[in-house]
Amino acid sequence: MTMNQSEIKQLIPHRDPFLWIDEVVEISESTIVARKHIPADLDVFQGHYPHFPILPGVLQLEAAFQAGAILIAKTQEVGEGQVPVVTRVNNTKFRSMVRPGDILDIEVTLTEKLSNAFFLTGKVSVGGKVTVRLEFACAAAAIT
Repeated sequence: MTMNQSEIKQLIPHRDPFLWIDEVVEISESTIVARKHIPADLDVFQGHYPHFPILPGVLQLEAAFQAGAILIAKTQEVGEGQVPVVTRVNNTKFRSMVRPGDILDIEVTLTEKLSNAFFLTGKVSVGGKVTVRLEFACAAAAIT
């Protein structure tokens, strides 16, 4: 199953300029593979090493978090008016840089669910090369 940005927006509250998923390439009960094209004219590049622009690591993490939220919203029972929010990040390892024009391949797997808590692992890659690996947890929270 694939999803476009319009379908993604039905599942999570994120919107431009802070929506870090362009498309879902594949989704199953426990894993999602999503993609984000990093435009060369992204505003953050003006100030994050202007002469050697790189995407901040926290934005790579945010892309993984949003992919995880899509996975949870699509495959798990979450209460009415609730969305998954990040509660913990563990074992984060940055491996390589993301540059303007790169395409992020984001893979997130749900490893465990306890009550309203979800435990996930994530990997972000560019061209088959891992840029970051992480573990994180989410809990369902009201957004009223």
